[in-house]
Amino acid sequence: MIEMILNPRNIEPKDWATFLFVFSFCLIAITKTAFETRFNDFLRILVSDKYIKVYKDTSHLMSGFTILLFLVQVVSFSFFIQIILDHFGYISKFDWISYLRIFTFFGVFVLSKFLIEKIIASTFTIEEFAEQFNLQKVSYRTFIGILLLPVNIYLFYNNASDILIYCIIGVILIINMLTYLVSLRIYQNLVVGNLFYFILYLCALEIAPYYFIYYLITKI
Repeated sequence: MIEMILNPRNIEPKDWATFLFVFSFCLIAITKTAFETRFNDFLRILVSDKYIKVYKDTSHLMSGFTILLFLVQVVSFSFFIQIILDHFGYISKFDWISYLRIFTFFGVFVLSKFLIEKIIASTFTIEEFAEQFNLQKVSYRTFIGILLLPVNIYLFYNNASDILIYCIIGVILIINMLTYLVSLRIYQNLVVGNLFYFILYLCALEIAPYYFIYYLITKI
């Protein structure tokens, strides 16, 4: 009698990532269907300021559109951070536990930073500027997150060169700088009138947190 040996199927460590990639694209599809006009305006955010002008009201910050794409943003950036850390030998990009930690940390970091900004803005009576600036940051960061999704898929399933990694980081930094330049152009009168508080705001909430994270990563 020939004995049949059944080997249990080994689940690929990439399955969890595939699920998250599909989930993210489903969220984007749902958002596009439910908010078609706004989504189309959003996709032109780098070449037109129509989206920022039309949806500058702070009530849009907590809309379904923003919340759905915020989830996509957190998923996408968490993948990119994990891929970068894997590239430089800190962790494995296939480790779902590491991803869960990064996802949690990034989500808590963004939300905590948002709450602290609201408190500081209220203290310095620059709520209008801070809230609209936050809306712009969320919009541009979400746009970057969507752009990163296909990039993350490629980087996750393939090995990338140092040049490619640095180019992607450079593009992200350029778009971030664009956010600040657009904000300065739109709110230049308000910024000039509160220049000291604006500089303090940038140093405390836009520069220091990221420097601290960089310091922690390089000391691991």
